[in-house]
Amino acid sequence: MALCLLSNYTVLIMNKDAKIFVAGHRGLVGSAIVKALQQQGYQNLVLKTSSELDLRDQKATAAFFAEEKPEYVFLAAAKVGGIMANNTYRAEFIFENIQIQNNIIHNSYLTGVKKLLFLGSSCIYPKNAPQPMKEEHLLTSPLEYTNEPYAIAKIAGIKMSESYNLQYGTNYISVMPTNLYGHNDNFDLEKSHVLPALIRKMHLGKALQNNDWTAIRKDFDRNPVEKVDGKASDEQILEKLAKYGIRKNGSSVDVTLWGTGKPLREFLFSDDLAAACVFLMEKVDFKELVAISTDTAKEVRNTHINIGSGVDLPIGELAELVKKIVGFEGNIVWDSTKPDGTFKKLLDVSKLKKLGWEYKVKLPEGIAKVYENYQQ
Repeated sequence: MALCLLSNYTVLIMNKDAKIFVAGHRGLVGSAIVKALQQQGYQNLVLKTSSELDLRDQKATAAFFAEEKPEYVFLAAAKVGGIMANNTYRAEFIFENIQIQNNIIHNSYLTGVKKLLFLGSSCIYPKNAPQPMKEEHLLTSPLEYTNEPYAIAKIAGIKMSESYNLQYGTNYISVMPTNLYGHNDNFDLEKSHVLPALIRKMHLGKALQNNDWTAIRKDFDRNPVEKVDGKASDEQILEKLAKYGIRKNGSSVDVTLWGTGKPLREFLFSDDLAAACVFLMEKVDFKELVAISTDTAKEVRNTHINIGSGVDLPIGELAELVKKIVGFEGNIVWDSTKPDGTFKKLLDVSKLKKLGWEYKVKLPEGIAKVYENYQQ
């Protein structure tokens, strides 16, 4: 099919009764999007758990789209994790993410989905990208090694969305969120991102320092650590705590964290991200992104949109903030033999601001909300 020159794009209005598929609705991002849609009056939502629909399965995904025929799709389903998980499960991160997004994007095209929003990650940018990172910095130099497979998968999703728009005249947009945190986050000590890991480690450190085994066992029952739950012996639980850097040191407790604490990170509350996604799905089409991103007479590229706060802080300062909010009174120890990752990852959000959206929830307020929810 000949290359579409954007002439057949029309502005779409998402009606309140439109059928909307939120892929990954149980995750941090997907659950926040579902909540945001429902709060704005969208009730015709199609939601499938991974046991009901394996999005890695090409035939199952094709059958789902052929039967349900959603009008709009939020592609929030993905295999995600922190620096340890990304570096350990490299093959799974690239394979499963490419499978999921290929199946959803292609079947959205085949069944006539009106609009799709693809969620990537700020890790798509080069390790040494200029700061703050602009959309135009994509693919200008090598990626950070530890999460390279995941980043390549997400870059493929961006390029697939752009390519389908250009060849088939679809209306798919891609957003690149910064580091996220919020309700329904993953608090697994091995696989979680930095902020939920900090919250859980400080919480367990506080409980250990207070000799509050009721709180420790409740925590392990809710989120077993390598299959060790709250019914295990004290010794088994202490062994797992120590493995993940939480151990008694005399009358105090040390919580050991990876790296030096010097790298800077930006964070966004998941409810803010969801609000931005719904805003963009309602009000911004691919044609508009082309107009503000590229010279259409030459090449169409970098039409994705950064979503973040535009504010960062050192991981060490973040750890102290979480420590204060949680009420942990022990010691933070930095293991400098472990990798720091990219030193600075701050997004330039000027394109998003130009489109009319800015974040609302400040970091201390957001962390307090998440910790309150975590305890409950």
